[in-house]
Amino acid sequence: MFLPFLVNLRKRAMKNHKDTKKGKKLWGGRFQQETDALVEEFTESVSYDRRLYRQDIRASIAHARMLGERGIIPKEDSETIIKGLEKILDDIEQGRFAWKKELEDVHMNIEQALTELVGPVGGRLHTARSRNDQVATDFRLYVRDETAALDELLQRLQQALVHQAEKYMGVIMPGFTHLQKAQPVLYSHHMLAYFEMFKRDRMRLADSLKRTNVSPLGSAALAGTSYPIDRLMTAKELGFEKLSANSMDAVADRDFALEFLFCLSVIMMHLSRLSEELILWMSSEFSFVELPDAYCTGSSIMPQKKNPDVPELVRGKTGRVYGSLISLLTTLKGLPLTYNRDLQEDKEQLFDATDTVKLSLAVMSGLVENMRPKEKRMQQDTLSGYLTATDLADYLVRKGLPFRQAHEVVGKAVARCIEMSKELGDLSMEELKSLHPLIDEDVKGVLDVEGSVRSRNCPGGTGHEAVRDAIEKAKLWLKEQRKDV
Repeated sequence: MFLPFLVNLRKRAMKNHKDTKKGKKLWGGRFQQETDALVEEFTESVSYDRRLYRQDIRASIAHARMLGERGIIPKEDSETIIKGLEKILDDIEQGRFAWKKELEDVHMNIEQALTELVGPVGGRLHTARSRNDQVATDFRLYVRDETAALDELLQRLQQALVHQAEKYMGVIMPGFTHLQKAQPVLYSHHMLAYFEMFKRDRMRLADSLKRTNVSPLGSAALAGTSYPIDRLMTAKELGFEKLSANSMDAVADRDFALEFLFCLSVIMMHLSRLSEELILWMSSEFSFVELPDAYCTGSSIMPQKKNPDVPELVRGKTGRVYGSLISLLTTLKGLPLTYNRDLQEDKEQLFDATDTVKLSLAVMSGLVENMRPKEKRMQQDTLSGYLTATDLADYLVRKGLPFRQAHEVVGKAVARCIEMSKELGDLSMEELKSLHPLIDEDVKGVLDVEGSVRSRNCPGGTGHEAVRDAIEKAKLWLKEQRKDV
């Protein structure tokens, strides 16, 4: 089974194999043999790292401008290089650029194209620079750009959650612990719980950006450079807030990528928790929510089915993102300083994880925005499960009974209700008074679900006033975040 795979791979490799000028790579001065076609297939990364072309060209323009300003290369050469890079950017954007696997990666493809376009002057671009600090710079720029994109998508999802909370304010549902009914809560309160989760995700991404937004450009291969470069100039042009402090660490560091993947993993964990609840809520056993048809699919054999495939796939893809984090952690764990080719394996997983999270956020935002809670079903479900048991215990405490004794009294009351197939609210006044002498006529209001919810108006609670206040604070926070961006 394995041999045909190798045969086919070599055939494909030979078909794609094209010699560069004089059969040499841009780095091939000391080599006497051409790279084996299978090795080219094995080592190339341009098939996926080409997505860094914007960051690579932007960083190269900043580097070229600095070289000209510092007199390291003639200023007219710097201007020629910049114009050539701008032309290449336009060619890529317009689909006119031919990517070549034999040139290994995005960096060598662009450099080779530049030399073909502007002549030997293009060879000056790599002065005072190595692919090591080049790729580290490009990768940081990419993560920074994607952090901004993810923040925007998280904001959209938060807005959808606030929309649900505001539109369906007043809808009461059972709150759960251990997946068992616990206490009545507002549906709006439940939606805002996820708002807080995604708020932390945005804050976590913003914090990670402090360690991402550091310029490694100028570290060269590992030891810095002897040319009189101006690292602050390139850092400023590229929007970096700081310079890396150690050239060896700068080219070897991928902590920022790990931290980014961790942030993505937590986002997916939160999305997966939301997905799990929506899957449960859509089932006939719960029937708490109606998901929009546009975000569900049917069955190939059972015409009655409406399946929550979007949340199921989000839940499933969570493991894929976790895998990317574990993969990079494993890649890095045994690497000596400084750069090793193993670091080529940092991008494909991160690209995939980024795409997965962005698409998951986008589809979940649309789903949440357009879903509808089944108010009557939720309300009906609060009438069973002894959801006001804690309220009864608190009632007894306010009457002077120590909480542990009150807890025991109510526990026995629930046991009696189970025997009688009754809810606490179904007990007659005589039955209630028989539970404890402190219980009086005013207990009936305590056993009311609506009253239970309204009583919890402490900050962060599920009471109507507290939740309305939380909605306004959420809207204000979103508005302030937009201003900051």
